[in-house]
Amino acid sequence: MLTRYRVMAYVTAVLLVLLTLGVIGKYLLDLDAAASFTTVVGIAHGWLYIVYLVCAFDLGQKARWPVGKQLWVLVAGTIPTAAFFVERKVSRELAPQVESAAAPVGA
Repeated sequence: MLTRYRVMAYVTAVLLVLLTLGVIGKYLLDLDAAASFTTVVGIAHGWLYIVYLVCAFDLGQKARWPVGKQLWVLVAGTIPTAAFFVERKVSRELAPQVESAAAPVGA
């Protein structure tokens, strides 16, 4: 559950940073190749963001997060680099719970 979220957070964040760079190249630097790059990366980010939403929502439900925190984690995939920071915070918060759940009974 946490691993799925972490992978999708990184994938979404990297694609969003690449998309941001592509948009800068397309509109500010007027690079010809940036148009097709932004199309491909934008489509990939859009579809994988949906997977990120599912993973983050599932994690939030299982962790019993309040609505505000849940929304912040979901929106983090739309703000360049935010998903990196939010993922790190969530992982540090939930890692002890995941480790204790994985520990053998009686250990």
